[in-house]
Amino acid sequence: MAVIHYKSNEELDIIRESGIILGKAHAEIAKIIRPGVKTKELDKIAYQFIADNGGIPSFKGYNGFPSTLCISVNEIVVHGLPSEYELKDGDIISVDCGVKYKGFHSDSAYTYPVGNVKEEVLKLLRVTKESLYKGIEQAVVGNRIGDIGFSIQTFVEKEGYSVVRELVGHGLGKNLHEKPEVPNYGNRGKGLKLEENLVIAIEPMINLGKKNVIQENDGWTIRTSDKMPSAHFEHTVAVKKGKPEILTTFEFIEKIINI
Repeated sequence: MAVIHYKSNEELDIIRESGIILGKAHAEIAKIIRPGVKTKELDKIAYQFIADNGGIPSFKGYNGFPSTLCISVNEIVVHGLPSEYELKDGDIISVDCGVKYKGFHSDSAYTYPVGNVKEEVLKLLRVTKESLYKGIEQAVVGNRIGDIGFSIQTFVEKEGYSVVRELVGHGLGKNLHEKPEVPNYGNRGKGLKLEENLVIAIEPMINLGKKNVIQENDGWTIRTSDKMPSAHFEHTVAVKKGKPEILTTFEFIEKIINI
């Protein structure tokens, strides 16, 4: 059974610092998301900002991934590649990014509307974001991994949406992906018991249509099988007694855009 690495308070301090750089990198991206912008331009800006602030892009080179950002537009769920694609009015774009700073990773994602987005799709974004916080509420000492997924799943399914099963959250720290896995579905009271200073990425990936996904031929891009839109929000979180601590931040993003 894989070892789970609990973090010291000093290590949590570093991850918080990493999370600030990451949150500000997201804000730099948010400033230029609009129709006509090529997704590869977002990747360049994120890379430069992270490097200029003493960080290393966590994703670039990870298992051969070529970019700083995972950029996933519309029906792309995750792991989309930056490209010559020009954003269009009515698109949604999920931006997933990680920062390694002083040896520790932070990881977060935000799904942005582009121009005038249909209300049914905006609602998907709002519900997915709210489901992230529903999951985070369960990340307290004494609860179990299943409580996180159960909370996310029940909330979004009541709204008529579906939860992707093949992709899950994860532990992180010195490594971008550590144990345990953190599904966005599950049963209350099941799974690993949560202990103090476990650091996990909670990241609901929620589809407007069916839960099924397929992988494209590039070996990375994962999209919905029915080509309906998908949303993705993520925070890095430390398990604590009574109330979890969110180590990443949307504060800088939401000075620019707030769904």
